[in-house]
Amino acid sequence: MKKQLNKLRFLLVSLFMLGACNDDFLERYPLDEVSNETFWNTANDLATYNNFFYHLTQNDVNFPIMLGHHEGFDSQVASYLMVDGYADNLAPNHQRHTPFMQVRAGKQIVPTSSSGIGNQWYGFRGWDLVRAINVGLANYGRANIADNVRNRYVGEARLFRGWFYHHIVKMFGDAPYVDRELNIDSEELFAERMPREEVMDKVLEDLNFATTHLPNDWGDGNEPGRLNRWAALLIKSRVCLFEGTWRKYHGGSNPNMWLQEAANAAKDLMDNGPYGIYNTGNPASDYNSYHRILDVSGNPEVMVWRKYALGIRTNHVQNYYSYSGGATRNFVEDYLCTDGLPITLSDQYVGDDRIEDVFVNRDPRLRQTVLHPDDSEFYKYHVADGRAYPRIQGQPGGRTSSTGYHVIKHYNADDMIGKAFNVAEHPAIILRYAEALLNYAEAKAELGEITQSDLDMSINQLRDRVGMPHLGLNPPMDPRYANDGISSLLVEIRRERRIELFGEGFRYDDLRRWKQGKKLENPDMGIQWNAEAQARYTGAIIHTSVDPANGKTYIDVYKNTDWANPTFDENRDYLWPIPLNDLAQNPNLGQNPGWD
Repeated sequence: MKKQLNKLRFLLVSLFMLGACNDDFLERYPLDEVSNETFWNTANDLATYNNFFYHLTQNDVNFPIMLGHHEGFDSQVASYLMVDGYADNLAPNHQRHTPFMQVRAGKQIVPTSSSGIGNQWYGFRGWDLVRAINVGLANYGRANIADNVRNRYVGEARLFRGWFYHHIVKMFGDAPYVDRELNIDSEELFAERMPREEVMDKVLEDLNFATTHLPNDWGDGNEPGRLNRWAALLIKSRVCLFEGTWRKYHGGSNPNMWLQEAANAAKDLMDNGPYGIYNTGNPASDYNSYHRILDVSGNPEVMVWRKYALGIRTNHVQNYYSYSGGATRNFVEDYLCTDGLPITLSDQYVGDDRIEDVFVNRDPRLRQTVLHPDDSEFYKYHVADGRAYPRIQGQPGGRTSSTGYHVIKHYNADDMIGKAFNVAEHPAIILRYAEALLNYAEAKAELGEITQSDLDMSINQLRDRVGMPHLGLNPPMDPRYANDGISSLLVEIRRERRIELFGEGFRYDDLRRWKQGKKLENPDMGIQWNAEAQARYTGAIIHTSVDPANGKTYIDVYKNTDWANPTFDENRDYLWPIPLNDLAQNPNLGQNPGWD
């Protein structure tokens, strides 16, 4: 293995120096080392080369397509646990989360550099992945192996390329598309960006090839394993759902084709794949139990995951839970009551005068996502310090929250107890089967052809795990969403997605593709702040505001701060700005609308 890795390193250095070499040098093949001319011979050579893609994408700052947890002390900058800070699920207010707060408040500025924390244009470092893929695609054909074997590795490479370009398009729209190896004289280096729809056509070609040629099983035990055909189908369903809904709500050609592709990919996985919903029959713990352990081997719902291990790759995400601030009141209020109705329509809702009241008669996923005061001992919260929780920012000692709603969905005290900073081993679940069910239901609903059978095989499987009533085709309209311009069924499917995928990096992208950015103008609130709260949370340092809808007072996280009064510019904020350095190097890229 060590010899193979050394060969790969030498080959990669050689390949990435080709643009700076002259022809005479290139004709002198090494006699005792691997070279481009001698490497591409066997299936093992192709597998070894493709390992480099997995290596690159472990850097979640530069390549956040397989978004896990960035390693070490900066784990908060690129972890799916924190991405909800861009949206209305979390309310971070620590300076280390400034990039999230800037975007959330509509105060993002055009960055100078493409490679800093919080900037996702990635510059030359991010495009290394595309270059490596294109080098491989130009050389795989040289191996003397059967086409069906070769195409496994071609499919793997094209899956990574399609996934990467989808990310670039969803963040920036039009993109500089490259499908061949470049050198310093290549005209593509100074070309205009390709229109997003043309790029996405190429992305779909890559994903279709991957879903056709990748094996169902690499024989690696999937622990964590390589990306297989089932993973490609889930990625395809995600990409096509994003593109289809983007075109439907923002304008674009043929959105239904993309939605149908999303539904078909998810259905193929659902009908034929080996995965399923993790369900032991315990609705009080099945939802979050496997999100809180260090080893998810053998879990039927976990399709792709990244293992962290001391001395190899570690993270700091458990300690960053406090910096995430806490869940928002807006998010907490989206949980249904146990009769399957929203709090605006259910007579089971008892209110929020005390935090304990919030959990009464609610979807069990709420108590498995937000800390109930009675569960502090069970979770050994803040390494079992024995304090009463929640604790509000300003209170001395313990772990505090900006909202009062401490997040415990992924909480693992054992990954902190007795461990030094930066050496935690919390795994990253990259792909899980539940997303396929949500993608399928939403795509079918957007197409206007969903049936009760579709709901039963998707949304209602997730509800069965936690003992919630089934969703039907004609649910009552939640008054809070009556002006969103969508059916009551789509409201509930979107709600289910928000609840099920909280803290997994989806909410910000979902609001953008639905063209619901204006929801980010709502202030981030926390628990009710009445006389009992003032007495209970002595020493808290917070700001409050009155909700005009009910006349009650709540924590107002960003009041009197730089992030107060959030705005969302419909003509600008659905796409991110291209950094100034990239524009200076290639003015033909052009800046996105509103960022000039």
